[in-house]
Amino acid sequence: MRKLSRNTGMVLNLAVSYGGRREIVDAARRVAADVVSGKLRAEDLDETGFAKYLYRPELPEPDFLIRTSGEQRISNFLLWQLAYTELYFTDVLWPDFSEEDLLVALREFQSRERRFGGTT
Repeated sequence: MRKLSRNTGMVLNLAVSYGGRREIVDAARRVAADVVSGKLRAEDLDETGFAKYLYRPELPEPDFLIRTSGEQRISNFLLWQLAYTELYFTDVLWPDFSEEDLLVALREFQSRERRFGGTT
């Protein structure tokens, strides 16, 4: 941890025993508790405010998700955070995913127009 404490580059986030639905339910419970205690007025809550109740609100939303193994689903992973994430699916299994496979995925990502829910 000391060695990497000044890292300003990429962030590796390990989601162990994690479920996106559970994260959203836990956030909703914390919101409800804050409304009951008077810390928050329900009518003041918006998407930005709700996101602050998620497990790691300081982490940026992913720009790109690579799903290996041929599965074409997100499997309860970062359900809130993936709203505007570009998804890439490959039949390659994770242990076999090579640098070349990564470059193919990144080229695909570079060719996309990111609209964040808008239209062209």
